[in-house]
This record gives sequence, structure tokens and C-alpha cells, in this order.
Amino acid sequence: MKYAYLAVAAAVVMSSPALSQTTTTVTTTGTASSTAVTVAPEQRTRIRTYISEHKVKPVVVKEKVSVGTVLPADVELHAVPEDWGPSLHTYRYVYSGDDVVLVDPGSRRVVQIID
Repeated sequence: MKYAYLAVAAAVVMSSPALSQTTTTVTTTGTASSTAVTVAPEQRTRIRTYISEHKVKPVVVKEKVSVGTVLPADVELHAVPEDWGPSLHTYRYVYSGDDVVLVDPGSRRVVQIID
């Protein structure tokens, strides 16, 4: 019986998204809900290309920016272009330093950092 439980537990662990090599999943937890944002490698390349081709000017954020951080109201958020993919269209972004920071516009919480 113990072996059956171990086999089921192993199957659950092996099927988890944490083992995926093709996408990056970051989960942030707010006070009431959680949000998962997946950015595939080809989307990351598309985003970095957009930033360099459109010469997006970086902004300076005084605080250290990390996933889960709430950005101050004085930081201007930009609409995510449609060509970044439909899964990201509801977010806004900031280009800070060398990173593209995806932000939930309702809470201003950072949901993904693309370096």
C-alpha cells in the first residue's frame, strides 16, 4: 500500500509545471488570490526585440523591483502590445534597467520580470 502512495506522489511531482523546460511559470500570491503568468521563450525574444526596436526608454524605480512588489503610483505603466501574445495583453509593462517588468494594472503588482 505504501508503494502505491509513493507511486502516486511521484507521478504528481513529475507532472508538475516546475519541471517544464519550455516555459517559465511564476506564481505570485496576493492577499486574496493568486496569479500565474507564463511567458514562453519565444515570447521573451519577441518582447526583447520590441524593446530594442522601439527604443523604449527605461524608467528609474527607487525601490528594488521583484515579483510581488507593488509599484508606486508615479511609475507610468505602458500597454502591452498585441504582438506579445494574447495571454499578456491584459497586463501593463515598465522597462526598468535591463528588465521588462509585467504588472497587473489593477493592483500595480509585479507578476513577471523578463531579463
